[in-house]
Amino acid sequence: MLENLIEKIIFAGRWLLAPLYLGLLMTLIPILYRFFQSFWHMMTHITTATPAELTLEVLELLDVVLLGNLIIIILFAGYENFVSKIKVADGAEDRPHWMGHVDFSGLKIKLIGSLVAISVIELLKDFMQEGPFDAKREGWRIGIHMTFVISGVLFALMDNMADRHKSER
Repeated sequence: MLENLIEKIIFAGRWLLAPLYLGLLMTLIPILYRFFQSFWHMMTHITTATPAELTLEVLELLDVVLLGNLIIIILFAGYENFVSKIKVADGAEDRPHWMGHVDFSGLKIKLIGSLVAISVIELLKDFMQEGPFDAKREGWRIGIHMTFVISGVLFALMDNMADRHKSER
């Protein structure tokens, strides 16, 4: 009886994560602000911007959108994996196809994939900047980017090996 009570409490404890997911949802507000601030800047300088400057501005917008997408992926997958299924989305026409099917392993892969995409955009922005080239700084950034890439490949390999091991049983 005591064991059953403890297990019920532990299982209900997953709801302590719900406020964290609501907080994560609220982080989209400053991201929205940043997107429209960058968009406004681009639009007000469109006649004087060089093609390279315009490309950098668009890359900045892409960066912000990727960050927002990453938050939604973590929010949906994390909530559904660790708290509760999102029942209001059942049967919804615009429900993402991956929703409800991304496990913790898939979430890791999506997370590292998003980080690699954001990192490569940041690198591209750096290489397109005019002015002096700081080789030491860029070397560190390339090293960090490659760490993300290698981590992603290793995560995918480990997941593949684990899936293969499960299917052999």
